[in-house]
Amino acid sequence: MPDYVTDILERYKTLAVVGLSSKPARPSHGVAQYMQEHGYRVIPVNPQELEVLGEKAYPSLDALPECPAVVVIFRRPEFVPEVVETAIRCGAKVIWMQEGIMHEEAAGRARQAGLTVVQDRCILKEHAKRFVTEGI
Repeated sequence: MPDYVTDILERYKTLAVVGLSSKPARPSHGVAQYMQEHGYRVIPVNPQELEVLGEKAYPSLDALPECPAVVVIFRRPEFVPEVVETAIRCGAKVIWMQEGIMHEEAAGRARQAGLTVVQDRCILKEHAKRFVTEGI
């Protein structure tokens, strides 16, 4: 059985990170920085930021000049449905809810619209497990 997470990580190299913070202590910052260091383009989506990790930040997915294939969500579950609806509208392929984030109704809506959904998994950990052979 093919591993759909490996497929996502190999196929798509641009990630919109919703809730990305410029504060280095925040999990979103460390995860995005790791992904950037491993060859991914990270697009920050946060209305409180102007720039994160050297990339222009956008207030919402709707404000992006192009729709990324993967939307990584670092927001509380109550904000997930709105992010999913915007991702569907813009043509994203994958919704990735970080560790601790699940929303079954929104996940179902995304799947119904043809998106692949990952819930409650850390994209950094999943990448490291598959592609990093030495200590993290």
